[in-house]
Amino acid sequence: MEGGTPGSLLIVSGPPGAGKSTVAALLAAASSPSVLVEGDAFFAFLASGAIAPWLPESHAQNTVVTEVAAAAAGRFARHGYHTVYDGVVGPWFLDEFVEATGIGELVDYVILLPSVERAVDRVRTRADHAFADEAAARHMHSQFEAAVDSGGIDRRHVVDNDGGPPDETAAIVIARQREGLLRVRAG
Repeated sequence: MEGGTPGSLLIVSGPPGAGKSTVAALLAAASSPSVLVEGDAFFAFLASGAIAPWLPESHAQNTVVTEVAAAAAGRFARHGYHTVYDGVVGPWFLDEFVEATGIGELVDYVILLPSVERAVDRVRTRADHAFADEAAARHMHSQFEAAVDSGGIDRRHVVDNDGGPPDETAAIVIARQREGLLRVRAG
């Protein structure tokens, strides 16, 4: 590994309104040295011609942006930082994300999955986020639910955070990570 002692990478995923940003910030603050990589920030690098990432025609754009973000997160982890990635990484894209990090053996993955109504309510009422498309939030929530229900991702990676405070959700994630329950491998 580059930079000596390897860190780790925890992907905090879920649909819009799942509480990813709040919980990811708590998780990053719980370790030192740590890095919080905000996946949404990489979409802001698109200077012109950007396609709303929830539209079907954005697939190629989303793939590139997500791979670049994954590579950055992996680089921090390779240099010894406990890295938390906050972004929408569905189980259907997890292998590609992990491969792009370059550190497959050090990646943990958790999906925060409140009820669809809780997620939509959070999307509707938050003031500090640009995403406010209720129909897209419902669609993405259904994609995560379908992946979990179909067995596309093991339930050990899912935290149903429907009403508890963010610090309790973070504590659940930390406990599962310490037990090795969130570890993934590409392929």
